Amino acid sequence: MSENTQEGFVDQQKVLNNEEYSIKNTQSIIQKAVDWFRARSMFVLAYGTGCGAIEMPPIFTSRYDIERLGVIGVATPRQADILIVSGYCSYKTLKRVIRSYEQMNEPKYLIGLGSCTINGGMYWDSYNTIKKLDEYLPVDMYVNGCMPRPEALIEGFVKLQDNIRNAKSEAGYIQYRENNAFYRANQEKIFGKNTIPTFEENFAGMNQ
Repeated sequence: MSENTQEGFVDQQKVLNNEEYSIKNTQSIIQKAVDWFRARSMFVLAYGTGCGAIEMPPIFTSRYDIERLGVIGVATPRQADILIVSGYCSYKTLKRVIRSYEQMNEPKYLIGLGSCTINGGMYWDSYNTIKKLDEYLPVDMYVNGCMPRPEALIEGFVKLQDNIRNAKSEAGYIQYRENNAFYRANQEKIFGKNTIPTFEENFAGMNQ
């Protein structure tokens, strides 16, 4: 093989490497743009699970006006990106929380508001409330306190936006998909094998 031929192969490889780098760089730029838009358009499900729900309405009103950060409330899980578990969560409520979370489209995120979602808070020895929310659903951001003020919840949103924008941690919905057996096993400890949702292949019973 002549020296000129070898140099030609080297030049072609450089071109190919540059093209590959350009494609990867373009994909990276596009993904960064998508993550930025995603962080600035957060749709929060209007669902108060516990006493922390009293702290949620003020952030949407004129004093705090969280909509300026791209956070707005929506009525149904299928419209929502964010689910807030606000305060203590009884087993009965947890059923509805799981159902709502699984109805939400990906990408979706979960915020645990208050100490009760972290360690049970003042209900740590209660027979019918959960102690650690992340044993049943993946939590993307905790806001501690009993109860956290609206400013703390806003700070939680800002931190979550930063995580989404800069891909600082793996999103909870991915963990829920990949480690579903872990979460489902913990759910079944409370609810048994009939942990909702239990969908039949042919959706039998939908018309009942």
